Amino acid sequence: MFGKKTTPQEIGSLIGASTTVTGDVSFSGGLRVDGIVRGAVRCSEGEKGGMLVVSEHGCIEGEVRASHVVVAGRINGPVHAAELIELQPKARVQGDVQYRALEMHHGAVVEGLMVHIPAEGRAAPKAASGAPRPESVKAT
Repeated sequence: MFGKKTTPQEIGSLIGASTTVTGDVSFSGGLRVDGIVRGAVRCSEGEKGGMLVVSEHGCIEGEVRASHVVVAGRINGPVHAAELIELQPKARVQGDVQYRALEMHHGAVVEGLMVHIPAEGRAAPKAASGAPRPESVKAT
């Protein structure tokens, strides 16, 4: 939206609507979840890549780690989006969310702390009293 544009990731893997995965999932590139994952979902490329899309019917019950996360369904667990998280109108997240950039549509719900990750080389802002300003917001 503002700032640099990211190139869209190719979604090379799919967990289908009639599929339930029990256990952790590690992926590279892009992953779309239309089914259910009971376990952590992490991008194997670390903080520099990977896109995860949770569709309206998708559900993840566990930790999520990827560079770019798009949520239209449900996540029950902490979310770490190293770059961007997009919360679509029907998104439901129960857990703390860490993000560098946030796009939240009307209707999306987060039951947890929203914690901004400052960009590299940028110091955390200070309050007028000199004490560090909290970077988290409780959103419900």
